Amino acid sequence: MRVWWSLPVLLLASAGVAAQGKVTIYRCTDALGQLTVQNDTPCPKGSQQEKRVIEGAPSSSAPPTFITAPVAPIPQANPSPHPPVSSQLPSVTKPAPKPAPAAPKQAIADADRLPPPALFECRTYDNGRYLSDDGNPPQRCAPLQTTGLGTTASGAGVACQMVTDQCQRIPDQSLCENWKQRLREAESALRFGRSETRAAAQAEVERIQRIVVESTCGR
Repeated sequence: MRVWWSLPVLLLASAGVAAQGKVTIYRCTDALGQLTVQNDTPCPKGSQQEKRVIEGAPSSSAPPTFITAPVAPIPQANPSPHPPVSSQLPSVTKPAPKPAPAAPKQAIADADRLPPPALFECRTYDNGRYLSDDGNPPQRCAPLQTTGLGTTASGAGVACQMVTDQCQRIPDQSLCENWKQRLREAESALRFGRSETRAAAQAEVERIQRIVVESTCGR
């Protein structure tokens, strides 16, 4: 806060004071620190007062002059040691952008679909039935029940005969129905099969599923 002294001009000659007269100057400081210089008038009550008597000077001499000076500004209190509130807020980490969803697989147009591959219904020597892509399965050895052969603990030997499964091609109009049936059988073999054959069963399910979905059976 800057406070300026209020200085009246003291002209002894114009005031009619004799050359050898005396002038009393009062220097007053109020409660707010403001300084006032008064001529022959005591300071107001409650002010700090300094009194000075000045001998009169000849009329030709210049009147006494007081230099007005600003009061030093009152120092401010120490700033708060705490940082601004905004700096105390925890930093917020922006979440990483989510990856764009994968584009859906484009469906095959019906005009571009092809009929499913040929499929065969095969029958075993003991009248079993299964579906196969191969119409000429290799021969296999079917076990035979024997007695009196060899020296096994049970008294029976082990023998087999070579047999060939008989396969017949499925008509075109029934291909989709039978391919879907084969897919169900492959899924059942995967679900209930042995753990050591699970990888091969999974690959077979995926292969048959592609045939059903991408052929004319997937319309």
